Amino acid sequence: MTELLTNTRTAGRASTAAVPLRKGKAGEPAGGRPHETKSAPPSPRTPRRRLGPGRAVPFGRLIGPVLVIALWWFASAIGYLDPRILSGPGTVLSTASDLLSSGRLQDNVLISLQRAGLGLFFGVTAGVLLAVAAGLSRTGEYLLDGPLQIKRAIPSLAMLPLLILWLGIGEQMKVTVIALGVAVNMYINTYASLTGIDSRYVELAEGLDLSRAQFIRKVVVPGSLPGFFVGLRLGVTASWLGLIVVEQINATSGIGYMMFQAQQYAQSDVIIVGLVAYGIFGFASDAAVRAVERKVLSWRRTLAG
Repeated sequence: MTELLTNTRTAGRASTAAVPLRKGKAGEPAGGRPHETKSAPPSPRTPRRRLGPGRAVPFGRLIGPVLVIALWWFASAIGYLDPRILSGPGTVLSTASDLLSSGRLQDNVLISLQRAGLGLFFGVTAGVLLAVAAGLSRTGEYLLDGPLQIKRAIPSLAMLPLLILWLGIGEQMKVTVIALGVAVNMYINTYASLTGIDSRYVELAEGLDLSRAQFIRKVVVPGSLPGFFVGLRLGVTASWLGLIVVEQINATSGIGYMMFQAQQYAQSDVIIVGLVAYGIFGFASDAAVRAVERKVLSWRRTLAG
């Protein structure tokens, strides 16, 4: 680039020197009368069209849930909703207060959080390890990817009869069902992100003679983090979906058990309390993963902001 600029300047000087100066009249400069050119009026600058989603609003993701609650409250207030079918927000808040004062809601929530947390931990660990083994080794890919793709086509809930036969109906079966749903989501997204790393980065690492550990730390981990966080968000959602089902199978505690018992007595307000609890925990856990993702991947500039 420097040589190109130097050659351009030299050529410019030579062309200037080659042009003979015209002898001007008395009182005129030696180069003759300068050309009088009229400058064109500046054209009005058209504003750029914004194609992105726009500037982010703090806590903007709460607008949708708040509107849903407001619509629910309005429909209940005007009598559009039958309280025997769907209780209003006021009744649900009163029931939640009663459940909190009796300690019933806290106990069931803690049991549910423990089950979902264990299933999420084992599922994330297994999914990431399997994705690394299949993504960084042809042998691992040939041995693991086919069975896991088949497992993805089989819902974890469809394996409930077999898991009950193997593990019984205790906590081990419940945690295993949750972990299976999480592991598949983690594997699919992390594996896709690993295999999607540009091969030029691998060639660059080989040219720099990086060790296996350095290659994983400097190329594999940064390249696979976006897919990992997508899988983690889906895995968190899968843990709550699995929890809803397993807590209604011969359970004696948990939010799902509380909702199942309320169904027997047609207590729609208690069922709504359980659904709201699931929704709050799901929304909060997804927001936590998003916050960590923005912190870890702060070097990226994306449409999400």
